[in-house]
Amino acid sequence: MITNNRYPSFGVLLVDDEAPFLRSLSIALERQGINHLYRCTDSREVMATIAREPIGLVLLDLTMPHLSGEELLARIKEEHPDIGAIIISGLNQLETAVSCIRLGAYDYFVKTMEEDRLIGGIQRAIQAQEMRLENQEMRRRFLTDTLEKPEAFADIVTQDKSMRSVFQYLEAIAASRQPVLICGESGVGKELIARAIHRLGSAEGPMVSVNVAGLDDNVFADTLFGHHRGAFTGADRARAGMIEQAAGGTLFLDEIGDLSQASQVKLLRLLQEGEYYPLGSDRPKRLRARILVATHQDLAKKQQDGGFRKDLYYRLRIHQVEIPPLRRRKADLPLLLAHFLAEAAEELGKAVPTLPRELQVLLANYAFPGNVRELRALVFDAMSRHRSHMLSMEVFRQALGQDSPTPAADTAEQPLFTEVQPLPTLQQAGELLVAEAMRRAQGNQSLAARLLGISQPALSKRLKKSGGED
Repeated sequence: MITNNRYPSFGVLLVDDEAPFLRSLSIALERQGINHLYRCTDSREVMATIAREPIGLVLLDLTMPHLSGEELLARIKEEHPDIGAIIISGLNQLETAVSCIRLGAYDYFVKTMEEDRLIGGIQRAIQAQEMRLENQEMRRRFLTDTLEKPEAFADIVTQDKSMRSVFQYLEAIAASRQPVLICGESGVGKELIARAIHRLGSAEGPMVSVNVAGLDDNVFADTLFGHHRGAFTGADRARAGMIEQAAGGTLFLDEIGDLSQASQVKLLRLLQEGEYYPLGSDRPKRLRARILVATHQDLAKKQQDGGFRKDLYYRLRIHQVEIPPLRRRKADLPLLLAHFLAEAAEELGKAVPTLPRELQVLLANYAFPGNVRELRALVFDAMSRHRSHMLSMEVFRQALGQDSPTPAADTAEQPLFTEVQPLPTLQQAGELLVAEAMRRAQGNQSLAARLLGISQPALSKRLKKSGGED
């Protein structure tokens, strides 16, 4: 029976008529965490094994009784073209190697070469196969617009299409053990996304979260790797690090963009080698947790400026998602408002109040620099002060600073005017501004006046003058 701890998600079939070689190779692979293995010493049984088991990669010895590796490779590529193959030979035969690559083999290795090179080649082939399967899965999900595990996203309140695309992508990469880089502004819900990835992976272990902002190198190493007794002054007992606590599950590192250069080296080594040393120990431990990282910073720019290691950045961005800010998810505002009102009412022991009609319009014209977290805080603050049947608008007006105009969208949008269009006159520009403010305020003059930074009588006068007052 396939357990959740077997890696990779597909089986790796080792084919060689020399049983001792298969045993030693299996042990070497299992040390690297590759434990979803099948072994076959009779080349005549290979095709039946492939038909029966979920094989995704085959390692073929070139010289075997009955059927050679080259013959098997041709049959596998004809009948199962999606299965990857690596040829292993006792001799360095260039012509045969070229022939096998032409038939579709991923790589060709000689048995007598260093074991590390062979293991590294197998790891690369597994990653390439994972990427190919993920791309197939993403195409299928996007074309059919399906979510197979919507319950994993139950904590995320949204009806936004871009968020649904994020969910579909996360489902497609759920089986991978590669790290995931979660990007987005503060308050968009990056930890909720991390928890959804953890659930999708059906991990048996827990999810452990660490905010690495402000951790110096020693504290970072001790927090992640743990220490042995006597490793440093004050270490009077051994302590398991967060990596060990997250074994079989997920380790979530938040604010990864604030990691020091020395700590970045340690994290890179952990990801590359899949092992670490607790402080004070000379015996390595295997990484048995999936690594998720999150940042509100632009890591691409930071690595260009030298503040973040390029090799670590490229290692982390194998899988990357960008969570859109709330100002680009305006359709989610009513859902989130209702959700947080119910949550606040239950927590504060109050009835859910009636909402003023203008509230939705007011929120729709606010930029929410703090995103979903800011909206939740506003709702809880308003509910804590709420006393009457109708929720007070004044609380939101004060909190959102609506006494002065507030931008409702990104500043880096399209320019207001293009070179090919003539500029409007001052009077025309004023009329356009008034019309746009009334549109955004859905006809509410009080709100439109606040958006324009003028008084309501002044707006009313302008509307009468232009004949635009209802």
